[in-house]
Amino acid sequence: MRKRVRELGVIIGDLPTGEHNAITDVPSVLVGHVTLSEDLGNEDVIRTGVTAILPHQQNPYHHKVPAATHVMNGYGKATGFVQIDELGEIESPIMLTGTFTTGSVLQGTMEYMMGCTPEIGDTTGSINTVVGECNDSYLHTARTFAVKPTHAIQAIERATSNCEEGSVGGGTGMTCYQYKGGIGTSSRIVQEKWTVGVLVNTNFGLRGEFESGHYKAPSKDHDTPAGSIMVVIATDAPVSDRQLKRIAKRASVGINRTGGRVHHASGDIIIAFSNANARTHFSEEEVVHSTYIKEDTKAFHYLLQATIEATEEAILNSLTMAETTTGRNGRIIESISYDVFESL
Repeated sequence: MRKRVRELGVIIGDLPTGEHNAITDVPSVLVGHVTLSEDLGNEDVIRTGVTAILPHQQNPYHHKVPAATHVMNGYGKATGFVQIDELGEIESPIMLTGTFTTGSVLQGTMEYMMGCTPEIGDTTGSINTVVGECNDSYLHTARTFAVKPTHAIQAIERATSNCEEGSVGGGTGMTCYQYKGGIGTSSRIVQEKWTVGVLVNTNFGLRGEFESGHYKAPSKDHDTPAGSIMVVIATDAPVSDRQLKRIAKRASVGINRTGGRVHHASGDIIIAFSNANARTHFSEEEVVHSTYIKEDTKAFHYLLQATIEATEEAILNSLTMAETTTGRNGRIIESISYDVFESL
């Protein structure tokens, strides 16, 4: 049984965690996974999957939430981010998968949303489906296109408040600092009022870069690629899409604290949302009133701090919870040794 980093005695930051130290500590946020693992022969394997993050437990098209994105480096194939930046909201689940199956997951998410929202494409407009990706082709035979639209639907339907970590869902075939990476999560409580939760899919970094942080891992040369990471930030604090943009930028500090350096071919992409001020799609009001946290306050300062701390811890959890994985062409990516954290 693998352990989370806090179980190893490593405490990241000063703010308290939520009950489960997970993105699902944010009220109404749910996470679902579909994990695909199969040996095909001829050194080909399936090591991939899908992860779905639901911003709340209502129809996300009917109840849109403020959101923002921050792109540290845009070597990625994410979908839906242009409209988020333009309109400042999301209206679908947030989906994470491998690079080569972005289209399949987009299709499946569209089918799911149109199935529960028959007015889409008929009596109302289109839908902006959000899919983030990392390239899992070092371990996974990407040319199999193993993820089908039905797997995206299953990930959404399986979403619960229990957030699994490590080599699951969209993180099944990922590597991090040349160890086995994948899904990790963490949360922080701000002033006993609000929660900030972070979920990451880690597929970035070289061993020497991890050493440049305050983690002393033994160096080992590998031919794994140096990118990418997807970060999803959720909160129930009343903040605007502009404020969420500021919050999203702070995840980059958490990434850097572990040693991340944002390589040329790295897709380092962050999306943040708040479910405190959901907007009803069919509202006929011309003027909308919302309440937001004032920015020159301790509350907003702690929201930024919470994002940094939770991002760093989520990355570490993605490492400590992932299991050694054998991939295509006989490649083996080992899980991180807990000895790395003994001196901290």
